[in-house]
Parts: sequence; C-alpha cells; structure tokens
Amino acid sequence: MLDFVLFILFSVLESTALFYLAFKIFKIDLYPKEIVFAGLIMAFFSYEVRIESGMAEIDVFTQYLLVFCFIWMLFRIHVFYAAIMTGMVYQFYMLIQSLLYLLMKPIGVIGLEFHSVTIGVYLMQTLSALTAFSIGRFIGKRRKGFDFIPDKPEVKLAINCHKKILFALSLPSILIIFLMIYLSENFSQFFIIIPICYAVLLFGYLNFSFKTNRGDDF
Repeated sequence: MLDFVLFILFSVLESTALFYLAFKIFKIDLYPKEIVFAGLIMAFFSYEVRIESGMAEIDVFTQYLLVFCFIWMLFRIHVFYAAIMTGMVYQFYMLIQSLLYLLMKPIGVIGLEFHSVTIGVYLMQTLSALTAFSIGRFIGKRRKGFDFIPDKPEVKLAINCHKKILFALSLPSILIIFLMIYLSENFSQFFIIIPICYAVLLFGYLNFSFKTNRGDDF
C-alpha cells in the first residue's frame, strides 16, 4: 500500500511540474485543479501499466499520449499546437531528468532503497520536478516565453514554415524517450547520448519558437 501511495504522489508531482512548465513556456493561464486531476489520471494509468503489467515502454507511450490529450481536450489548446507543446515540454523535462540521472548514477544514489522503498528514484523525481517548477517560475517572473500559441481551440490556424518544423520536431520525441529507457537498462555507458539528443532537439524547438514569436518566416 505504501508503494502505491508513494508512486501516485510522486507521479502527480512530476505531472504537475510538467504542465506548469509547459504553460509558463507558452504564457498560458494555469488551471491548478485541472492540472492535479490530469496528474492523478496519469499516475493511475502509469501504475497499472508500469507496475502491475511491467510494461515500461508502453507506459512511456501512454504518458506522452495522455499529456497531449489533456493539453488538447482538457485545457482546450488546438490539436496542432498541443502536439508542439507536448513535444517541447517533454524534451525539456526529460533533459532535466536525464542530466540528474547522469549526476546521481555514479555516486549510487539512484539505487538507494529503504524497506523496499526506492528512495533514489523518488529523490530524482523530486529534484526533476523542483527544477521544472523553478525554471517555470523564472520564466513567468521575467515575462519570458512564447505567445504564438492561442489558448482557444476554435482559433483560425495560420501555419507558416517555422510552425511546420516545430510540429515535425515533435515526431521523434517519443522515440528518444524509448531510446533512453533502452540505454539505461542495457547500455548505461552510452547514456550520455540521451541528454545530447534532448539538448539538440530542444535547441531546435527554442530556435524556431523564437523565430515564430518574432513573426519571421522563410
């Protein structure tokens, strides 16, 4: 029972941090109750798929899909922009988490357990969430971020070349997350490749987002 409660608690913490970061990056109003509700749904799905069924790869896909669906249907962002938001925030969050993993793995923190409770993993989740919250708060305080994504689904869609590229960058996101799981389980010595991939994709997102925000086009 304790494992279940802790899993749900820390999963909701991470999901909340991810949505918070996404909305701050794109200057969209926060809906705390809806964010927690979405986090609970994602946590229960994750527990059933990852823990009960032992299918971590499927869990990665379902979590990515749930974030996309919640941004689209619960928070009412146009489906095209929801794909961009999901791709960017996932790259950002997974970059944070993969860097923390690289820092914590050599010193043995990840494997820490106490009475069968995986303290190391929960610590990494907590640090990842706190980092995401801090970055989101910094973006909000400094009035940074992008405002080219409207917060209403019925807006007329004006797609330029930069937005098409942003949409295309969303496609490999889930594949890199699968690669992260595979490398961490089988070839941990090559795990450094993962944050590099995340950083390259995130640079592409940020570069074309700045250009889109300025109204540049090819």
